[in-house]
Amino acid sequence: MPHPADRLQIDLLQIDRGQAARDIHLIDAAGYDAWLAAQPARHRAAIEAQGFGPRPFAHAILPGDAPEDWSVVTSVANVDSLSSWCLAKLAEILPEGTYRLADGDAGPALFGWMTDQYRFDRYRKTPSTKGPRILLTRQPHLRDALGAQAQATALVRTLVNTPAEDMGPDALEDVARAIATRHGATIEVVRGDALERDYPMVHAVGRAAGRAHAPRFVELRWGREDHPRVAIVGKGVTFDSGGLDIKPSSGMRLMKKDMGGAAHALALADLLMAGALPVRLHLLLPIAENAVGAHAFRPGDVLTARDGTHVEISNTDAEGRLLLADALIRAGEEQPELIVDFATLTGAARAALGPDLPALFANDDALATALTDAGTAGDDPLWRLPLWPHYEDMLKSDIADMVNSAEGGFGGAITAALFLQRFVPDGVAWAHLDTFAWRPAAKPGRPKGGDALGLRAVAAVLRDRYGRQTL
Repeated sequence: MPHPADRLQIDLLQIDRGQAARDIHLIDAAGYDAWLAAQPARHRAAIEAQGFGPRPFAHAILPGDAPEDWSVVTSVANVDSLSSWCLAKLAEILPEGTYRLADGDAGPALFGWMTDQYRFDRYRKTPSTKGPRILLTRQPHLRDALGAQAQATALVRTLVNTPAEDMGPDALEDVARAIATRHGATIEVVRGDALERDYPMVHAVGRAAGRAHAPRFVELRWGREDHPRVAIVGKGVTFDSGGLDIKPSSGMRLMKKDMGGAAHALALADLLMAGALPVRLHLLLPIAENAVGAHAFRPGDVLTARDGTHVEISNTDAEGRLLLADALIRAGEEQPELIVDFATLTGAARAALGPDLPALFANDDALATALTDAGTAGDDPLWRLPLWPHYEDMLKSDIADMVNSAEGGFGGAITAALFLQRFVPDGVAWAHLDTFAWRPAAKPGRPKGGDALGLRAVAAVLRDRYGRQTL
């Protein structure tokens, strides 16, 4: 499991019982002039001296009667509709201590307050020593729910940030085992050459990495048999060299994050089980390192999927969809009513939507609408792209049932999703999130590095769909 120091402390949010705390005043542009006019002269002088105004993330210190009695004012877009991130900058810059909003409660901003205090210091000789900034709230249910989401986000960040040498297939399996133990779930693992019969494409992708980084297929089950069946699938490529179609060094630099789909799936499963969602959960993680070696699968090879589909390999760097195909077939055999998969699948999705927006594909319009609406409402946006059937011709093979990667570079995210759709059973609602799992630049509450993108949107839809309000 990730080191405890990489996790967040739930006591960053505490229930307000009247304990001593510094006030945080929220203002927006619409109310700024009236607020300023009502302030005492010392506050107006301090504001002028600090150059404060109603700009995004601006703040100023307001003096009190004694030197230690200071409070804070910060600008937000709308004091009546707080976002997840509007207090995150404050959580970063304020000194350690305890704070409360002077009027009202932080609501969704509790999430950003917590996530801004995440640090990944495992490989630093001198870790950060700054103490916690605690925010008081009068909403215990929201504290628990957003605190759990922040912990899930921290788990994704830590798994993705950890180098491949320390987060190989065995380590990722260990994380799954620890989560299963924590929630009383059952877990089954098939490893190495034992994969060749039942998960042949997972085996083919991972066999070149050798015994030390042997591929595996992890299945976790939890919940009552009579509850609705939900399958969560996560691509677990712990490092992607590109195989024999080797990536350039610049393309390989971040490939420790190619298990970001599995990280999302694990964090979501942890969140669902902790919230006691009444579902029969089936978590599936195909895990492999796509290495270069004597046993690497080759361009032009024909691989056989779990269901007998023959796939001609046109690009060994399109390996993630091969793992997911075997996993989707296995998920469908349990006859779930819903399948959701997460994958750092295509550069084409990033070219189309940039790093912040996971590409969403779904075979069910109602599910797609629910996911995009939840993403917008929860500051975890998704953008739907089409499963355009006219591009299926791009996946035709001259000698096999299909190729794994279309030629020409057009619509790469769409053709990858169409490839996956071939392995989803008819009549089963399915959503595929092509997520980046990484932030190339820091923003308040969102440090540079691994990140959960789309996780909270999916959790919200599952909460609404299955009737629990604890996620």
